[in-house]
Parts: sequence; C-alpha cells; structure tokens
Amino acid sequence: MLRFKEVLAGCLKNDNKSKEVVYKSFYGYLMGVVFRYVSDRNDAEELVNDSFIKIFKNLSQFAHPRDEDALTKAFKGWIAKISSRTAIDFIRSRRALVYMDDFTEAEQPITEWNALTKLNVQDILRLLNGLPELHRLVFNLYEIEGYAHDEIAKLLSIPESSSRVYLTRAKQKLRVLYSNTSVGTYGTELI
Repeated sequence: MLRFKEVLAGCLKNDNKSKEVVYKSFYGYLMGVVFRYVSDRNDAEELVNDSFIKIFKNLSQFAHPRDEDALTKAFKGWIAKISSRTAIDFIRSRRALVYMDDFTEAEQPITEWNALTKLNVQDILRLLNGLPELHRLVFNLYEIEGYAHDEIAKLLSIPESSSRVYLTRAKQKLRVLYSNTSVGTYGTELI
C-alpha cells in the first residue's frame, strides 16, 4: 500500500491514479466542508470538484511536513481552506453582500453558545441551512474555521463591525431554530 507522501508525489507528477486516490479519499471530507456554506447538493458537488481542480493545480505550493501523520492533518487543513474559499467565492458571485453599518454591537446582546452533544451532523447542517446566507458564512468562518473578525471582513469585503453583528444574529437565529425544531426531541437547552 502506498504511503500518503508517495501519493502526493504522484499527484505532483500528474499521475492520474494518485489523483484518483486523493479524490476518493477526501471527497466526503470536502463535501462536509462545503455543506457548511451551501445547502444545495448540486452546488456542493460542483464546488467540491472545483476545489479539487484548484488543489491539484496548486499542490506544489503545499508545504509538506516530514511526519506522515502531520502530513495528512496539514493536507486536510489546506484543502479545507481551499474548499471553504471556493464556496465563499461562489456565494459572493451569486449575490451582492448587504452591509450592516447602521447596526452597532451595543444593540446586539452578546450571549454564550454551549456545545450541543446530542445533535448529529445532519441536525446541525439543517440548523445552519436555516440561517440567511451571510449569517451562515460569518458563523462558519468564525466558529468553525477559526477566522478572526478582521480576517472575515477582508475576505467578505464587509466592515469588521458587520462581521460581529452577523455572528451575533446567526447565534440568535440558531437558538430560535433550535428551540422551534428540537425542544423535547433532545431535551437540552441551548441557552
């Protein structure tokens, strides 16, 4: 069996078998990443395929750690970033972003979100898909991808204060969606 380092080396040499191994190994992972941004399966499949085109095209830019376990982990992080940016570019191209300069952070109460251990992946995706598109983007970038508000603002071409407002509103909307769809089902309180 080939080691992952050898598979990546094959991809760099444009070996189709190596590319197929990478594609099949990480397709489901990237679908999960893209589904956090788009809810339509056809769009998600197209975005994952677009991501793989970018991955194979730019593979020479990927910094290879020496350790095999670290290599796989670093590669997953690198391809997740490519696919999330591909999804964001797709969303940005479909519609103009609305600015929220007229809202201040003081108008939006800051509340704590506790981890929900009884929700499965499909429940979480359904809740995220219930958010308005820009709220979902900011929530994903901040809470899941780990971006800071200044980075999100640059990435989405919005003011940093708008990023904070969108995140607060996304959390509020998720609380409402959760309480409307799952109180009693899971028996847990979100707040």
